[in-house]
Amino acid sequence: MTTAITDPSAATGELPSAAAAGAPPAGRGRRGSARGPGVADRAPRWQIYLPLGLYLLFTLIPFYWMLLFALRPAGSTSLVPWPATTVHFDKVWNELGFAVFFRNSLLVGIASLLMTTVVALAGGYALARFRFRGRGGFLLALLCSQFIPGALMLVPLFEIFRELGLVNSLWSVVIAETVFQLPLSLILISGFIRNVPPELEEAAWVDGCGRFRAFCAVVLPLLRPGLIAVGSFAFVHSWNHFLFALMFLSSQEKYTIPVGLNYTIGAESVDLGALAAGGVVAAVPVVIVFAFIQKWLVAGFSAGAVKG
Repeated sequence: MTTAITDPSAATGELPSAAAAGAPPAGRGRRGSARGPGVADRAPRWQIYLPLGLYLLFTLIPFYWMLLFALRPAGSTSLVPWPATTVHFDKVWNELGFAVFFRNSLLVGIASLLMTTVVALAGGYALARFRFRGRGGFLLALLCSQFIPGALMLVPLFEIFRELGLVNSLWSVVIAETVFQLPLSLILISGFIRNVPPELEEAAWVDGCGRFRAFCAVVLPLLRPGLIAVGSFAFVHSWNHFLFALMFLSSQEKYTIPVGLNYTIGAESVDLGALAAGGVVAAVPVVIVFAFIQKWLVAGFSAGAVKG
């Protein structure tokens, strides 16, 4: 008794096909061959974490060294700030007048933030939404102004502020900071507004809104990440800037923190503990601001984006 052959390939003597043998279809072989690099093609983790760790160590060592001198007692050579002391902070805050310097820096930073943001918002909207003669040349002038060092403008600015009676006034520093931060802020804000589709404003116009009301109701909420990023950069730049405050302020009760730090360095000796404590006082607000805006920086560059 013979058995019927059910496999055609057996009758012809051919080898079974890959599909019949249970082989995976083309493109589903080794992992990652069809969808990009697989696990075996990725770089080892140590090649990623080692450079990042070295960079982090290089960045944090100066901050640790500053904290070390600020917290350890005078004359100590320990590499660990223990027992910790707050004598240096008490000295810079009460004796050296850093409470006044901190208040002045805060006023200058907030005023520069508000003025820079408001003016950049108005100018950026005009650059993004209107076409006028000389627009390209104006943008080119904004870009070229970034190559001019602020030191070259000290003498003209000092003469202007002297005529206006603003020398030894915090307003002179605020105006100078605003003027020098406006070009980059204008370019950034105009880019954010350009990413907002004008059809959204046109729909608000059809519903009866004027241009200003449509801007406040439709465009402004979408610009919040970009405005926070630009305003935070303006605040940090004004907080850290030394040159304008040094040139335009002459009395100690008007000094900002960078100028106050400069005057803690004596002609023959330096109080490293007080200088380090003042540096910590100056660095804490900047660290807080950047920790706050970290999530907004990425969102700011996509402000106004519409998915659909």
